[in-house]
Amino acid sequence: MVIHYKCPNCGADMAFDSESGQLSCPSCGHEETIETLPEENIERKFDEGEAKEYHCENCGAIILTEAETTATHCGFCGAPVVLADRLTGDLAPAKVIPFTVSKDEAVAAFKKWTRGGRLTPRGFMSGERIKKMTGMYVPFWLYDIEGEAHVQAIGTQVRTYQRGDTIYTETDFYDVFREIDLSYLKVPADASEKMDDVLMDKLEPYDYSDLKDFRMPYLAGYLAEKYDFDDEQLFSRVESKIIPYIDSYISTTISGYSSVSYTNKQIDAQKKKVYYTLFPVWMVYYDFDNKEHTFAMNGQTGKVVGKPPISSGKVALWFTGIAASSFVVMKAIAFAVGGVLW
Repeated sequence: MVIHYKCPNCGADMAFDSESGQLSCPSCGHEETIETLPEENIERKFDEGEAKEYHCENCGAIILTEAETTATHCGFCGAPVVLADRLTGDLAPAKVIPFTVSKDEAVAAFKKWTRGGRLTPRGFMSGERIKKMTGMYVPFWLYDIEGEAHVQAIGTQVRTYQRGDTIYTETDFYDVFREIDLSYLKVPADASEKMDDVLMDKLEPYDYSDLKDFRMPYLAGYLAEKYDFDDEQLFSRVESKIIPYIDSYISTTISGYSSVSYTNKQIDAQKKKVYYTLFPVWMVYYDFDNKEHTFAMNGQTGKVVGKPPISSGKVALWFTGIAASSFVVMKAIAFAVGGVLW
């Protein structure tokens, strides 16, 4: 099913506006809240089966999409289209964080970010070579996790003392036991095969106070995809994400020892609840040095992540500067203690 959201004022296709949080008409500027858009202004076209071919209700053109696409644009008239039959049943998201960073704001934020790279080439720092910037909703699973950690360790306390000319070292050994209840809320993992997991992880954190119950109009004007991996397939990756935090917390419960050696550590984490959620991401495609570099921006906070190119000349100057500074410091120390540094 293809859905168009028609402007009640002029009949043009409306899209979600990140600044106002409403549906906005690019033709006449009219705005409507998502909840109050009249039903007669929502045009639906049903297709049989899970076809990859749709017809744009606005201009009649054929829209070809991949099976994972849930929101797109008509390549002929540019009308925003939501493929609703890919967002129903088990494919229906529970939550969404709407875009709050507009495209203009995203472009400005990215240009500012490029200027902050001390070791990037001068041409890259201009930020003027954006090839394409695409706003898309990336599918994530959010996990509420509960569990237990059972820990056994040997702790030592070392005491050193002197009697006469003899120095004694005394070591006491202690058996340490811990049973810890675990609780983690809304641990995210991106569920798209196309998205780089490392890149998506670095976009965190998102402000969950902006989580909203999913409504299709939020997708109007943006690209969106359905998940490629279900919550069962991704749970092992989520477990690996929380293990460092669990280890860190366990270590805070064991203090007062000179050393701690773990003999047994069992962590049992269970899913309590899972939310299929869409997160806003600006994908930035940047041309530099005859290569396309890909960056991502958190569509809620404006945080930019990615690996910019490095200038070998700047790196050489940076290390030269460090070496020179170190030499000056060492010479000053030598002079202060009456020595000579050659």
